Amino acid sequence: MQRRLWILLFTSVLLWSAVAPKDYFTWLLEVLPALIGALVLLQTERRFPLTGLLYGLILLHSIILMVGGHYTYAEVPLFDQVKEWFGWQRNNYDKLGHFAQGLVPAMIARELLIRHAVVNGAHWRNLFIVCFCLAFSALYELIEWWVALLAGGSAEAFLGTQGDIWDTQSDMALALLGAIFALTTLTGWHDRQLSRLQQT
Repeated sequence: MQRRLWILLFTSVLLWSAVAPKDYFTWLLEVLPALIGALVLLQTERRFPLTGLLYGLILLHSIILMVGGHYTYAEVPLFDQVKEWFGWQRNNYDKLGHFAQGLVPAMIARELLIRHAVVNGAHWRNLFIVCFCLAFSALYELIEWWVALLAGGSAEAFLGTQGDIWDTQSDMALALLGAIFALTTLTGWHDRQLSRLQQT
């Protein structure tokens, strides 16, 4: 993805999300990972450019975070409509976010492991990636818990459990599914882009 288009889309959605969000504390908590990611990409793009696929996936994940930050994950209007269509008991936008939390880090890890030749063999690499994504998801759940303890009631929108006692477990399961989905569907596309990147 072209640099200018990436920056334009990221900045546009960020500015939209920052205008009168449901709660500024929740907005900051949700958008902070996207901001950190963008800063890292800007710092590393010249010495370690990524594949276009990866830049696109990171942008998509950032947009998911910014939309969730604007409305809070439990109140994204489109998913309120989807909830009615499917007869769900809750707004499941956060589940999309956790699926992406497995999918996108899996591809980031895959690109770094391949380009730095960290792990020998595709099977060991895939196992490492899935384990990394599960660990990352668990760490995020711990961060949510710590924020809730520190912030008290004001962190409820950040947690987004909506009364689901199995929310944490289903979040991690969806991250696992996202990682497996990435490795089983995007590998060929990613390999072709890695090959072109190495030729430049």
